[in-house]
Amino acid sequence: LPSTVHTYKEKMKELSMLSLICSCFYTQPHPNTKYNFGDMEVKPINKRTSGQAFEVVLKPPSTDLTHDQPLSPKKKELSLEELQNQLEAAEDRRKSQEAQLLQQLAEKQHHRRIVLHRAIVDNCDFSRITERKLNQKMETCKENRNAHIAAVKERLREKELHAAKVRRNKELREELSG
Repeated sequence: LPSTVHTYKEKMKELSMLSLICSCFYTQPHPNTKYNFGDMEVKPINKRTSGQAFEVVLKPPSTDLTHDQPLSPKKKELSLEELQNQLEAAEDRRKSQEAQLLQQLAEKQHHRRIVLHRAIVDNCDFSRITERKLNQKMETCKENRNAHIAAVKERLREKELHAAKVRRNKELREELSG
């Protein structure tokens, strides 16, 4: 039974590939077409809306699969020395891979340190530049404020002079009219 299932799976693989190839050449199968593949017979069924449909009929196997030879070749028996050599080779490969992995990790860690150092330097540069710009803006604001205060004081002094002139003119008018 397991060999029949295996054979069936293999035939299904062949069928799907053959069906794909045939469908490229003949998009509409002939209604009476029947395909025979060794132990399998495939009959097309009326076309469905979702695509083509097939009926697969399995025939009893034509060959006897219960022969004396095993399906997979036997591995030869290894001596203790050969096994020991294989174990040592495997251990050497493991150590080599471990060394490579450690080297890669060390390189990545070194790269991370470089990137981190560069980020710290860039951050310091950015902070220094930002602080300098802020100080310049504060100086500009202070200068603008001082200029504004000076302008307001000048206008106030001019208004006081004008008010004094108006008072003096008023006093002169009163003296002349009175």
